Amino acid sequence: MTALAGKTVLITGAASGIGRLMARKIAARGARLVLWDLTAAALEDLRAELAAGGCTVQVYGCDLAQREAIVATAARVLQDCGPVDVLVNNAGIVNGRSLLDSSDDEIERTFRVNTLALFSTTRAFLPAMLARGAGHLVSISSAAGLAAVPRLADYSASKFAVVGFDEALRQELAERGVPIVTTLVCPYYIDTGMFAGVRTRFPRLLPILAADDVAERIVRAIETDRRRLLIPRFVIAALLARALPPRAFDALMRFFGITRSMARFTGRRPR
Repeated sequence: MTALAGKTVLITGAASGIGRLMARKIAARGARLVLWDLTAAALEDLRAELAAGGCTVQVYGCDLAQREAIVATAARVLQDCGPVDVLVNNAGIVNGRSLLDSSDDEIERTFRVNTLALFSTTRAFLPAMLARGAGHLVSISSAAGLAAVPRLADYSASKFAVVGFDEALRQELAERGVPIVTTLVCPYYIDTGMFAGVRTRFPRLLPILAADDVAERIVRAIETDRRRLLIPRFVIAALLARALPPRAFDALMRFFGITRSMARFTGRRPR
């Protein structure tokens, strides 16, 4: 079990969406928070809100698309706040365009933020966890990291990589024999605005998820040391379906409307 009271918890992409909601819920559990986003100014309202409730909060502007920025910001955190107990790699972006409509810069930025940032943040904070023999690493992937979707070639590929990252890291830590926990989270579309316009054919099986509910379930997964969280549970069908031949797999995706889910995607307007 991971008791959050008194722990230092770092959340990337904390200024909005489930990052912001997780920050509130973790603050209510008595943790000290370290919040990252593209600019510290975007975090200031949240910092003031949580500090007014008695939470110790530090905010840092960090462009997670830039490895040098991550390394420098991590060094500041370790100096200002000491070791991090729980690292929540939450930051992510999506452009929602087909492969040929996406620019090289957009594709590369998707991988820098959604995938490579995980390597940089984990490499920055894991050594202190190993030295203390304790810690918790949370990787936010996606159902699209288990079953790819048209108009999400770069996003799906970047989230598939997160699944592989978590799996390899979990086994590396097990080989070391250290009690550091990893949690992988794969949610379906969440109503944060990031995927505005997406549709679902069978909302009872694959609902557009309420952001507050997802945030609460992730926090509970951290507290209970859950290794993998699929939301909703029907997402497990994507894992099972991968054993099918490609033609059957594609037919199943079409039947459930997943291949058309991004047809009306608009996305969140830039901040």
